[in-house]
Formats: sequence, C-alpha cells, structure tokens
Amino acid sequence: MTVTDAVVSMESGTRRAEVVRLFLQPIAALVLVGAVLVWAFSQDLDAIEVVTLNAATLLKSTGEHVLITAAVTVLVVVVAIPLGIVLTRRWARWIAPVFLGVATIGQAAPAIGVIVLYFLWTEQEGLWAAAVPLAFVSLLPVLRNTIVGIQQIDPALVDAGRGIGMSSFTVLRRVELPLAIPLILAGLRTSLVLAVGTATLALFVNGGGLGFVIDSGYKVARPTVLLTGAALAVGLALLIDWLGALAERYLGPKGLR
Repeated sequence: MTVTDAVVSMESGTRRAEVVRLFLQPIAALVLVGAVLVWAFSQDLDAIEVVTLNAATLLKSTGEHVLITAAVTVLVVVVAIPLGIVLTRRWARWIAPVFLGVATIGQAAPAIGVIVLYFLWTEQEGLWAAAVPLAFVSLLPVLRNTIVGIQQIDPALVDAGRGIGMSSFTVLRRVELPLAIPLILAGLRTSLVLAVGTATLALFVNGGGLGFVIDSGYKVARPTVLLTGAALAVGLALLIDWLGALAERYLGPKGLR
C-alpha cells in the first residue's frame, strides 16, 4: 500500500467514524433520558416527589431550559460574529486583544458569580437576567474562532477578489466568511454546549430551566428527582452538541466538507 493509499484509507475511516458518531449520539441521548424517566416513574413516589416528577413540570422546565439556551445563542451570534469581523479589519486589529481578554475573563469566571454580579447590578430576574450573563460566559469560542477563521485565510484569495473588482464588503461576504464558517460553527457548537450546562444556574435569578428540578431534588433530599433533572440536562446537552455537529458537517462550504 502506498502512502497516498494509506492517507486516503485513514481519511475514509475518519469520515465513517464521524458518520457513526452522528448516528449514535442522538440515540444514546434518547436512550439515557428514556431509561431514567422510565426508572423514575416506576418508583413508588411520595407526595413531595410527585410535585416535581410529573409530565407537566418536566416539560415546562425542559422548555424553559431550551428557551434560555436559544436566548444565549442569539445574543452570542449577534454580538460575537459581527464583533469578530470588525476586529479583523486593519484599522481595528490593535484593539482585538482587549476584547479577547474581556471575553476570556468572562469564560474563566465562575458562571454563578457572573449571574449574581449581573443581578446585583441590574436587580432584574427572569429569562434575560440569566441569558445576558450566560452569553458573556459563552462568548469567547465564537469570537475567537471568528477572528482566527478570517485571519487564517490565504491573503492571495483576498487579493484575487479585490483584483477582479470586488469591494471590501463583497470580499468579506463571498470569500472570507464562507471560508471561515467551519471554524465559526465549531466555536458556536462549543458555546451551545457551554450554554446548556450553565443554564441550570438560571434558577438563582428565577429564570427557570432544569436547574429547578435538580435544586428541588437536592433541597428535599430526593435522589430520584435529582437524578431525573441531571439526566434531562445531560441528554439535552448531547442533543445540542449533535445539532452543532450536523451544522459543522452540512452548513459549511461544500468544497471544505
């Protein structure tokens, strides 16, 4: 077998493994959540457990969790991608380390601390009182990957676009952004998973979510409630990560897939 054949074989094996993982991950998430729910509802639940472990409460908490994650995602996309694009322009590159440093602080700081500080500053409660600080915590992967994705593009491609009469905006839209999409999507996938995990802390500002189920199980010392909330959060994180993997695989430029 030649070196070329070996490389092709390795690439083919990697692609097959990725396809298998994409197929198995949602099944694993659904099996995990289904098994835990079947186990929980088959238990002899007492009056305290029934208050939380019922279909209406679990669906409400899961829906709130998804809503928090969606709000965080929208804020991250609206802020990080345009900011990352601006920071790659020649006139703004000098200030890029400042914004990256601030975003790094946001990710390095404990999420609960950021939420509490935002609450003390604004005295707000509810969805946005959780979504805004969590977006700050989740900002770095998308911001950094947007900057790196655009900066790693071969300058010759940009010069070629300008050479055939494209404006700066057209080069950005038709050359730079399409080539940077794979890295941007990878950063967004990381931010999504981070948002799902930290969204359990929204309960501290009355933001709802699965953190309510987990906290209820902990406070009343009911392991069944605690494990059910944790399993739903883990299953949701796996499904969100799977959706991010699908986006990475199928939304990027066809030539780079």
